[in-house]
Amino acid sequence: MAKAKTAGEKLNGTTETIETAFKTGTEALKSNFDKAVKGYDQMLGFSRETVEAYVKAANVAGKGAETLHNEIYAFSKQSIEDTIAAAKAVMASKSAHEAFELQTGFAKSSFEAYVGQLTKLSELMTATSKESLAPIQGRVQAWVDVVQSARAA
Repeated sequence: MAKAKTAGEKLNGTTETIETAFKTGTEALKSNFDKAVKGYDQMLGFSRETVEAYVKAANVAGKGAETLHNEIYAFSKQSIEDTIAAAKAVMASKSAHEAFELQTGFAKSSFEAYVGQLTKLSELMTATSKESLAPIQGRVQAWVDVVQSARAA
């Protein structure tokens, strides 16, 4: 009977080992499944936020383009009006010297206005670029954070 007890004890010990292994495997499967679901949720959230960032960037870029267009239009309109006024003044001048003086003054003021407008447009373009890229830069940092958290998990 000693052998029968030993065989029963062995069977009981084997059963406990199998149950422990099954329980451990189930816990590991559940834990890994939860991590996978969490990672999937993070990726969905990341994708949604990335789309929102691109939409925000596009809106900022669109508003910036509209502002640039309005500035160019206003400058062009003013430039044409100034040119017409200068041409009338030159035509109404009483001497060649007076016409030359008027034309020289007009050329100088036109060039200064042009350089000023280019500076203004350059500043607007720079500001618009920075504003439109800000949401995208934030998403790049978020991607780095997602990758690092996935590596840590």
